[in-house]
Formats: sequence, C-alpha cells, structure tokens
Amino acid sequence: MPQLSRRAFAGGIPLGLLGGSLFGGSLMAGSAAPALGATPATAGSPVSVTPLAQIRIGRFTVTALTDGYADMPYTYFPGRSPAEVEQAATAQFTARPSGVRFLFNQYLVEDGEHRILIDAGPAGSIGKTGALPEALDVLGVKRDQIDAVIVTHMHQDHMGGLIAGGKNNYPKAELYIDRRDVTHWTDPAKRNGAPDYLQTSFRMADDVVRLYPKLQAIDGERDIVRGVSIVDLTGHTPGHIGVRIEDGGQSLIMVSDMVFPVVHPGATDVFFVFEQDQAAAKAMRDRFFPLAAAEGALIAATHMPFPGLGRIVKDRGEMRWQVADWALQD
Repeated sequence: MPQLSRRAFAGGIPLGLLGGSLFGGSLMAGSAAPALGATPATAGSPVSVTPLAQIRIGRFTVTALTDGYADMPYTYFPGRSPAEVEQAATAQFTARPSGVRFLFNQYLVEDGEHRILIDAGPAGSIGKTGALPEALDVLGVKRDQIDAVIVTHMHQDHMGGLIAGGKNNYPKAELYIDRRDVTHWTDPAKRNGAPDYLQTSFRMADDVVRLYPKLQAIDGERDIVRGVSIVDLTGHTPGHIGVRIEDGGQSLIMVSDMVFPVVHPGATDVFFVFEQDQAAAKAMRDRFFPLAAAEGALIAATHMPFPGLGRIVKDRGEMRWQVADWALQD
C-alpha cells in the first residue's frame, strides 16, 4: 500500500470533531446475508445467518461484520458495584445472567482500490467468537485480499484473528498499530508485572510482531490512504487509536473501546477491567464525549450492539447512546 504523508493534529482529538467534518454520514441499505453453506432450516428451527450491515461514506463502502460475542461479568466495571452495573443493564433491558453482552464488531472499508479491515476480532479466544472469516466469505472476500489491517489496540479481542492457528492470516496486508501499544505489549517487564487476565494479550502481541513482517508501528495521527486516517484516542491503552473515514463531506469515526455498552456514555468514571490507566481513560472520554455530542458525529464502536453504529447525544443534561438509523436509507 502506498505511503502517504503524515498529518499533525493538536491535542489528541480529531480536528473534525471541532470543525464539523464528522457531522453525520450518508447511509445506505443494510443486509443480513445467509451464511455460505448453511443447511436449510427445518420447520421450527432458526435460520443461521451471518449479520452484515453496509453504509456509504462518500466513495467508501463500510461493512460492519462481527466475530461473535461474550458476556462480561458485572464485576468487570470498576467505578460501580456489580449490583449497580446489573441494575443499569436491567433498566436498559440488556441484562443477562452472565453479565453485559459485548459484541466484537469489525469494519471492512472499501473504495474500489483498497480493502482495509479495522481490527480482527478475538477469533475464539473469548466467548462465542471466531465468525469473522465466515462473514468475509459471505462478502466474497478472502483474507489474502485484504490490503491493510488497522489494529486499534493490542488487546486480544482486537488482534486474535491475525494469528489464529499460529499463522499469519492476512498474508498480503500491511499492519498498522500505534507504536506506544507495540512498545507496551512487547515489553517483558510490563508482561511480568501484569495480572493474569492480560497475559493472553502480551503473548498475542509477541506473536503478531513475529508473524507480521509488514507491521508498521505508527506514531500519532496519519493517513493510511486518502480519506482513511488515524485518530489518537489514547487512554484505554497507551496507544489506543480510532479510525476516521471521510469523503465527499461525509464521515464516520470508528472509536473502538471508547464506548462500552450499559455504562457509556452516561458516565466517564466507569471503566473496564482491562484498562490499566483509569485516569487516562477517563480524561479521554471526558474530552471526547461532549465533542462528539456537539457535532452529532456518526460513530462505530466495537462492543456496542451490532452493527455498533450510533451517536453520542446530550439528553436533558446527560449523555446517552443513540442508535444510528442506518438501514434502508437513500
């Protein structure tokens, strides 16, 4: 993939949020496509489908895919008691006996010249996951047809699919990861001092570096191709990034783990157990949520209910998540 010029942005927040370039996005019809090779359903049995949703951002087609889901225990949200988290989930009609359901949404960005995948899913390392390859098959896209993979950060649920089966699963793709995350997750001292639940991420990070010679450890905000750029959203991890897609006056920002279901965006002092620097995570959300609400930014979020598309809105003085009206649009 051609190397394009680096762009500088002030303060770690995309200028588009300040100047309005993230205001809305043109949406097109979504689809729910049957999985390839699915057995015809018998009477009374559910039809197995692979969910897909597509939106148009200028010349780009962005397809929301999912690798699956996992239920995160109510104890995984520091800043609130498990009972408070469960109560909030119950009030939103999303409570499950095993916790808060997290989807693992990935996004394929295409413009006729490039295929760029944003994150690769946990690939069976967490919950009921591993569906991304099938979802790509439904689209008729093979993993060796992906030109680039942008990894928003090096937690296992965002990079597991890169190395599932102990191999390079995207052999022709250039891989983009923020240098701060690469440095952190491949540091033996950090690994030795980390809790058990982060050890899989450290191990996977070593495997990603070993198996992907085309890995580019990037510094700050930059273009990947024209209209696809990196946004600095550090906080959730040291090198947590988002991806902005914009063309023809329309835009979408994929914010990865800035927003978690049930607890966000209503409060910024609620965290996820994997966040090691809670002060940094809170500071970024404190800055990002009001700006996104003021601009009406169209957002894609990894763990929100599929397809993860929505907006942060201010309603009677409080922030809430508004699902985007994405289907069957002109």
